[in-house]
Amino acid sequence: MRASRITGRVFGFAGAGAALAACAGESDPAPPPAPLDEAAVAARSAPIAQGFAADLKTQLTSALQAGGPKNAVSVCQQVAPALAEAASEQSGAEVRRIAARNRNPAGGVPGEMQAQYDELAAQPIADGAPARRIWRAEDGRVHFMSAIPMAEQPCSTCHGKDIDPDLKAHIESLYPEDAATGFAPGDLRGALLITWPAGSFGAEGAGAGAKAGAKAGAKAGEGA
Repeated sequence: MRASRITGRVFGFAGAGAALAACAGESDPAPPPAPLDEAAVAARSAPIAQGFAADLKTQLTSALQAGGPKNAVSVCQQVAPALAEAASEQSGAEVRRIAARNRNPAGGVPGEMQAQYDELAAQPIADGAPARRIWRAEDGRVHFMSAIPMAEQPCSTCHGKDIDPDLKAHIESLYPEDAATGFAPGDLRGALLITWPAGSFGAEGAGAGAKAGAKAGAKAGEGA
């Protein structure tokens, strides 16, 4: 009888100890994530955004000179997503264009990013360059959003306020839900969104999971 009482006390103490340990574990707060190094994000992202913009402008200018505005619209439909896909493959990030007033509805602004987009719309240019926003989402991914201000040329020909009726009909034949007209130079035409996989920046080591989003960039690039 005495042995059984001792055994019961031993198990009782063990159970109490386990419960206390569990409670202690539950009370320990999770360590905060390492602060995001925005300068490092910008250093890796800005060249991608600048390269995309320069390559697209070169292609569209050549298309305008070779075949006029209709040709430029058709070329843009094919070239923009191809450039986004190539940038995604080369960088390991997801690269795509987004816009509130878009040609392709697939290139809309994600709801959770509307606040950042609205900030760019209020001031598309900062210190003489496209404005940008950098932040880490709750899922750990890091976003770099760079404004695409409306340029006088070549953008106004197809996105401005005074579009040739024949050209507008051609645009609507390619994009039946087109909403990307009526812009003035300097307006926010859209944004280039570069999304890095979780772990790409911070104390856990830059570059971790770098290829995770490589092929996702072209989905929303077309006609944004």
